[in-house]
Amino acid sequence: MEFFELGDFTFQSGVVVSGTKLAYQTVGSLNEARDNVILFPAFLGAEPEALIQWIGPGRPLDPERYFIVLPGHFGLAPSTSPSNAATPFDRGAFPAVHIADDVIAQERLLREKFGVEQVQLVLGWSVGALQTYEWAVRFPEKVLRMASIAGAPRPSPWTKLWLESALEEPLTGDPNFQGGFYTDKAQMQAGVRLMAHVTAITLPPLGFYREDEEVWRPLGFTSAGDVLSRFFEAFWLPQDPNDIIAQARKARAADPAQGAHITEALGRITAKAYVVAFTGDFMFPPAESRRDAERIPGAVYREVSSVFGHLATFGLSEQDVKTVDAALQELLES
Repeated sequence: MEFFELGDFTFQSGVVVSGTKLAYQTVGSLNEARDNVILFPAFLGAEPEALIQWIGPGRPLDPERYFIVLPGHFGLAPSTSPSNAATPFDRGAFPAVHIADDVIAQERLLREKFGVEQVQLVLGWSVGALQTYEWAVRFPEKVLRMASIAGAPRPSPWTKLWLESALEEPLTGDPNFQGGFYTDKAQMQAGVRLMAHVTAITLPPLGFYREDEEVWRPLGFTSAGDVLSRFFEAFWLPQDPNDIIAQARKARAADPAQGAHITEALGRITAKAYVVAFTGDFMFPPAESRRDAERIPGAVYREVSSVFGHLATFGLSEQDVKTVDAALQELLES
C-alpha cells in the first residue's frame, strides 16, 4: 500500500484537514505515453486489495497491458478517516466527506504523481460505481470509458434508507457509541455484530437462504449461521464503526448532478459507457440501472442473471465473473 499526500485538503464541506492522505495500490506498468491507465475505485468497506481478484494476465484488466490504479477512499483507513485523523477531526468529530472529495483526490493522484491526464477506463462496483459516475460527470474530458457495475450515479430512496437503517443506526444506537468518541472499537462489538446481522438478511437476494436451495453451500459454508459468522461478521468486525458511518453517509449523499436534474448531468457524459446490473440486487435494481443507461449518450446496458444479487461484487460465482469480464473486454475493445 502506498500513500498520496494531499497536505491541507479542502473537503466539499468547506473543512480543511491537514495531513490528508489517500491510500492506493498499483498493478502493472505505466507506459511511456502515459495512456494505458485504468482507475478502479473500491466499494464501501473495501481496501484496494479487495479488487485484485478482478485483475490478471489474459483478462480484460490485464496488468501486462494496463497500468491499473486502485485508490482507497476517504472514511476508510488507511486513507484519511475518523479512525486515524488527528485532533480536532478525530473519531466523532470527523467532517462530512463526499464522493466528489474522493474523485478530486484521485484526479490529483493521477495528474500530480503519475502525470496522467486521461484514463482508458474508470470502473467500480457499488460505492466504486458512485465514484465512477462522479468521474464521468466531473471530468468528462479525462474519461474515455466508464463501467458502472452494480451501481448508480446516486443511491435510490430505498438504498439511502438501507445505508442509514442497516449500517448507521445499529452503530449509533450502541450504548458505547458515545457520539463517536468511544476509546476502543472493541467496545462497539455488539453494535457491529448487529449491523452485520442486518446486512446478512437485507443484502442477499430473496431465496439466498431457502431450504434445499442454499446457494451459499457451494461456497464452502455449512449453515446459514456459518454464512453470518464467516462472511458478514468477518467482513465488518475488523472495521472501525466511525469509518463505516462516514462511508455510509458519504454514499447516501452521492450526487454527481450537485442538486441539478440527474438526466442533464448524465447527458454530459462523453465516455463510452457500460452499465452492468444484477438480478436480485436490491441496492441497485436492474430497472433503475437500465434507466440510468438510457440517460447516457450511447451507453450499453447489460443485465446479469445471478443468484447472488449485490453480493456478486465479491466474485462468488464463476459465471458472474465470466459475464463481467466479457462486458469489460467488449468495452475496452470499443
